[in-house]
Amino acid sequence: MAIADVKEYIHLSEEDVEQLGRELDAIRAEIEESRNADDAAYINRLIRLQRGLAAGGRLAMLASAYSRRAGRPALVAGAAMLGIAKILENMEIGHNVMHGQWDWMNDPEIHSSNWEWDTAQPAEQWKHSHNYVHHQFTNVLGHDNDIGYGILRMAREQKWHPANLGQPVYNALLAALFQWGVALHDLDIERIRKGEKDPKEMKRQLRQILRKGRNQVIKDYVVYPALSGPAWRSTLQANMAANVTRNLWAYVIIFCGHFPDGALHFTEEELEDETRAEWYLRQMLGSANFEGSRALHVLSGSLGYQIEHHLFPDLPSNRYPEIAVRVRALCDKYDIPYTIGPLHRQYGQALRTIMKLSVPNSWTSSDQPEPPTPARDRRRKSDAERPDRRPELGAWSRSPRERSA
Repeated sequence: MAIADVKEYIHLSEEDVEQLGRELDAIRAEIEESRNADDAAYINRLIRLQRGLAAGGRLAMLASAYSRRAGRPALVAGAAMLGIAKILENMEIGHNVMHGQWDWMNDPEIHSSNWEWDTAQPAEQWKHSHNYVHHQFTNVLGHDNDIGYGILRMAREQKWHPANLGQPVYNALLAALFQWGVALHDLDIERIRKGEKDPKEMKRQLRQILRKGRNQVIKDYVVYPALSGPAWRSTLQANMAANVTRNLWAYVIIFCGHFPDGALHFTEEELEDETRAEWYLRQMLGSANFEGSRALHVLSGSLGYQIEHHLFPDLPSNRYPEIAVRVRALCDKYDIPYTIGPLHRQYGQALRTIMKLSVPNSWTSSDQPEPPTPARDRRRKSDAERPDRRPELGAWSRSPRERSA
């Protein structure tokens, strides 16, 4: 169900919502003021671990080419280490660094303006599609391009098309090739297909994507296999396994935070005169958490705390566990749903939604508390049509150098 008026849906008065906003602002201020050397040590330690795993994985693959007895175990160990390194770099390090979570350290190496991550999408395009669009307009139909990533129907309000029958196949391909799907995300294929995309901007973005994608392919599928000499084929397969593992993991984690039961969608009307406090409330209703150990949360980029991440995307991720305790207490105080569950259940619900929405609404029952608004085409907006929103969601800009790249 897409919500047009969050306050009315949640039965809170305007003063209640504004008071909630003030209490969330207080949490933000306290965390900002208490950032310290322990937080800096956390991210530096994690980067060292990730780089050690990546180097160890590459060396194990190389060693496997020169040992007949230990070759296969070394290759498997190398692929596993490299897969974990790629997961850590993309999820807990790259994603969070590019949100500006560590900019306060004034370390040029660990700064949102400089970080380029180990995946196919250029960092600048990610910061636009993710920091600016997704986090500003979370789950707003017609604004948030992450709702289905342009190929999946994820809300009953989205008009059904016969092409949606292929959703089970599209979903499997998106999961296996997730880094490449994300690489194309900021292009906005829908606006290109409708002739609404600026051709110069489209060509600029394509050049960036092709250059970044080419470098990724050469690194993982040419250079490192070549270093293995006669065992190049096994090393290539191990690199592919590491990339697919990272793709599948990132896909599952992201879908668990946005599409299980309880993560609501919103109509464009909700954006009209939306206050800071109402924005907070929309993030709480449009996101979902999952339970797990500290290790699981680190491997997931701390996105098991998706609600807290959407409320405070630029606060250090290692502080989300303590923030979550306070956010959940506020949800209890104001009788706001706090959507959380085991990882397998959250993904199972998201997968069920993908399957159900592959067919027309009339073929399936709705488990929503009231009928959805009528399905209709919701044209994606351009940046010029989107209102200016929150500055703390992570920096995004296109400098003259970036525009000419």
